[in-house]
Amino acid sequence: MSSPFRLAIVLASDPGARMASKWPLALHEVGNLSLVGHVLSSVARAGIERTAVIVGPDMEGLATEVARRAPDASCHVQTEEQGGAQALADALAAHGDVPDQVIVLLADRPFIMDETLMRLSSRLGEEADVVMLGSREGQPENVRPSGIMALAGARFAEILSRIDAEPGADTGDLSDVTRAVQALGLVVVSEIGGDAEVRRVGTRADLAAVEAHFQATMRAEAMEAGATLIAPDTVFFSHDTRLGQDALIEPNVVFGPGVSVADGARIRAFSHLETASVGQDATVGPYARLRPGAEIGKTAHVGNFVEIKNATVEAGAKVNHLSYIGDARVGEKANIGAGTITCNYDGFLKHHTDIGAGAFVGSNSTLVAPLTLGDGAYLAAGGVVTEDVPADGLAIARARQVLKEGRGAQLRARFARAKVEKAGN
Repeated sequence: MSSPFRLAIVLASDPGARMASKWPLALHEVGNLSLVGHVLSSVARAGIERTAVIVGPDMEGLATEVARRAPDASCHVQTEEQGGAQALADALAAHGDVPDQVIVLLADRPFIMDETLMRLSSRLGEEADVVMLGSREGQPENVRPSGIMALAGARFAEILSRIDAEPGADTGDLSDVTRAVQALGLVVVSEIGGDAEVRRVGTRADLAAVEAHFQATMRAEAMEAGATLIAPDTVFFSHDTRLGQDALIEPNVVFGPGVSVADGARIRAFSHLETASVGQDATVGPYARLRPGAEIGKTAHVGNFVEIKNATVEAGAKVNHLSYIGDARVGEKANIGAGTITCNYDGFLKHHTDIGAGAFVGSNSTLVAPLTLGDGAYLAAGGVVTEDVPADGLAIARARQVLKEGRGAQLRARFARAKVEKAGN
């Protein structure tokens, strides 16, 4: 038997007014991913072939987010004049032939699991016309509907027609759909989902609660997979954070989106990482910041108060103290002294600094890009380097020290007199 053709319809038209926000509800984030993004991810993992999203008027930002997360999805605007039934009908018609199954989801319930969606789908057909997802929410004797449901595609078209035929029932919200299902006498069965799957986000307090649930889940999964979190409650994950086996995460670390940490790496306390990768057995922090494009190689060291942006620190290299490395390559086993910065921006464009393998950059060096330091190059401390340095070359880019014997005592005496005179005035 061939697999059914399925269409997921995600209802995301809530304007977010209850959250006192100018953003649509579905754009608020949990784990640095929008609520609608969570739902679309589950739809994709479930292998559902087509997706449509119902948005409200003036929600261009939401449509952009949908396009970013699910490029093949269609968006359909639900206006007050048309009502939700028309938007649902538009979503159905936009995908050609009537699908075998329609799965209705809600953007304000972000934790629906792909396994649950597949379970709903599997019960449609000879057994049922409609499968509704419910939850017992700690009350075994009661099942509470969530609004998430799977329907036979042909029956869904009938339901929409039924809504349109009833005066005053043209909103197309889920209560209308449920009434139409009952009026048509369709065979309805229930599936029980987890409490988290049906938990609704409608207020800022709800958002905080589901964030807490998400973080607790991610922490538990990370430790179960073999990472060590010294103080789990102080570590914050994004939806796509990846930690390798025996990675060690110290307290108060924040992972923004797009971070991977390889086996055996150590992220020390109070570090912030975003769109970055950390290689095997590397060390980052404490108090380090990895910005987008940072790639830290195997056994490399990035130390305290170091910021890396759009730069590669190759295997065994060290950037240990108080430095900024942006738009650069730090070659294998190179050493960057404390207080070094790459001057990568001229006010209009970014420029690249290339530091060769085994190079030594003395403390308080200012590297003015574009700049190339060859393999094994040596920079004396305190220099402003504006010209390329060849392999194994030594560059001294500072003013020559001048010594004036006894001048220190003369200066102290002069400054002391000036201070007395100022106090007298």
